[in-house]
Amino acid sequence: MIVFDLRCRQAHVFEAWFGSSAAFEDQQARGLLACPICGDDEIVKAVMAPNVGAKGNSRSVPTPNVEAAAPPALTPETMKAALHALAQAQAQALEKSEWVGRAFADRARAMHVGETAATPIHGETTLAEAKALVEEGVPIAALPLPVVPPDTVN
Repeated sequence: MIVFDLRCRQAHVFEAWFGSSAAFEDQQARGLLACPICGDDEIVKAVMAPNVGAKGNSRSVPTPNVEAAAPPALTPETMKAALHALAQAQAQALEKSEWVGRAFADRARAMHVGETAATPIHGETTLAEAKALVEEGVPIAALPLPVVPPDTVN
């Protein structure tokens, strides 16, 4: 696996993991990459600082002890707890939100222009529809975790 810093046309920088450099190039060529912040699908590699090891014949310079300021280790347990907390927060936010499915773009637009009362909704939309909503000034946000449509739950 390899991690790249990626950048969209809006200069948002984010990380993404790929199986190889060729996998990144394939996904980029097929238009499968999108900015998680704004949805832009024109993604390029951002400038990254390389992780270059020290030469074998160089002297190591002592560094100050920064362990006290170091963040906690990202263990599988801490990642699982963080994802669980994120899932709970998203579920709590969606409790008072109506699932509108594929009608999301139309409903959000209607609320934005005042045709219908503004109420919390969530649903599905294509990347092109989401971009159009953003360009029209409709306030939308992508959910961090996927949502299972209520009509497909057992």
